[in-house]
Amino acid sequence: MIVETEREDDGRWIAEIHDLPGVMTYGKTREEAVAKAKALALRVMADRLEHGEEIPELKEVFAVA
Repeated sequence: MIVETEREDDGRWIAEIHDLPGVMTYGKTREEAVAKAKALALRVMADRLEHGEEIPELKEVFAVA
């Protein structure tokens, strides 16, 4: 997944993952915003798994024997 960043006029950084709607975070630095976006993306994917939703990005990660 691609994390896109942009700097706001007030100096804050925005990090967003378009593949996961709603995953957008702010940070004082670019690195902080990216780290927050990655953490939020993992929480969103975990929530989807818990509710039985499919996550195409993780399709090849797990194998059930």
